[in-house]
Amino acid sequence: MYSPGLILVVDDTPANLEVVCETLSDAGYEVATAINGDRALKRVQAYPPDLILLDVQMPGIDGFETCQRLKADPTTASIPIIFMTALSDADSKEKGFVLGAVDYITKPFQEKEMLARVKTHLQLRELTKNLEQRVAEQTADLEAALTQVQQSQLHLVQTEKMSALGNLVAGVAHEINNPLGFIAGNLKPAQDYIKDLFKLIELYQKELHYPSASLQEFVEEIDLEYLQEDLPKLIDSMQEGVERIHTISTSLRTFSRSDSDRPIPYNIHDGIDSTLLILKHRLKANESRPEIQVITDYGDLPQVECFAGQLNQVFMNVLANAIDALEESNQGRSFAQIKAKPNQITVKTQLSESQAVIRIQDNGIGITDAVKPKIFEHLFTTKGVGQGTGLGLAIAHQIVVQKHSGTLEVNSTLGQGTEFVISIPVKDLAVKDIQAKICVDAA
Repeated sequence: MYSPGLILVVDDTPANLEVVCETLSDAGYEVATAINGDRALKRVQAYPPDLILLDVQMPGIDGFETCQRLKADPTTASIPIIFMTALSDADSKEKGFVLGAVDYITKPFQEKEMLARVKTHLQLRELTKNLEQRVAEQTADLEAALTQVQQSQLHLVQTEKMSALGNLVAGVAHEINNPLGFIAGNLKPAQDYIKDLFKLIELYQKELHYPSASLQEFVEEIDLEYLQEDLPKLIDSMQEGVERIHTISTSLRTFSRSDSDRPIPYNIHDGIDSTLLILKHRLKANESRPEIQVITDYGDLPQVECFAGQLNQVFMNVLANAIDALEESNQGRSFAQIKAKPNQITVKTQLSESQAVIRIQDNGIGITDAVKPKIFEHLFTTKGVGQGTGLGLAIAHQIVVQKHSGTLEVNSTLGQGTEFVISIPVKDLAVKDIQAKICVDAA
């Protein structure tokens, strides 16, 4: 139900003030008064009314200027103003409406007309307030719903992406392991067989003092002495290759590690190394630039309880973005110019105040101040059509902040590069273990 509000009456004539105030008070309204524009402006700032009845012709600041000042101030602009005037010409009325007045009351006052206009505009004011409140509430609900949709979309994309990538990488690792196990299992017997054959050849050479011409010719053709020296080296190289492939397979399995329904202890450095291995093909030299140098400076970190697969995805997104930034910074530079100032990515880790801090920095083109605040926003990207979705860093931010209660920040200077700083909380027990180890090492 509508309840009368506060009305401010502004008039320099006491008799007019008395008549208007008495009429409004008898009708149940709360009334305040001001005898000129200056006092009205001060009164409105201290006690904002629901409606203003404003005389046009006043000494000093007249009603038109008072109205103009009220409408220019955002805190008072929405207060409805009804002009009270003896002026009835069209120009004065038009000027008042242009300045923002909602109505006119002509002097001398007609009591019923004035009360009707006042009641109408107070009701409109109340309806406007309610409408604004409802719009604000609905806007807040829509924003909350949009945020929920965006979070759900990010979670869905993240889950699907990690599932697809994890299955692919795990499958590749599995397929590698089968022939790898066969090769590794047969290299040792092959080495033994070769030793036996060489021993047999040696015995034949001792007993066969006069080999035939054709046999001697074949020995020289195959360079038996060199073959006996080089074949064991080839087998050793194959053994090193097998060990290297085994390391790669292990790294692939580390990267694709499936998350449990709760955080598990994880070696952050293993995750970074496995991610760098996955991206190695993008780091290698090509026809347009030398190899991108990766410098790792690992501190003494304890195992961190985390969702390992998701954290690896953060490393993947941030490192891939660093490579993209370096590729962009190479535009217009020759191979020799890039070689003189090589592309670099530095990965540094440290334990700081119960936080595992990972800093990933490139020496690319950097980020502008205008872009920096938007970099973690949903669907925001500076890349061309078909080159970026705007989800990578948004997903990374969600994983670090929401899933791990950490922080993901960006530091960048245009023309000097960009640094992403990932901080993940470490349990007190793990921190104490590392601190104790440092003390022992120092002793």
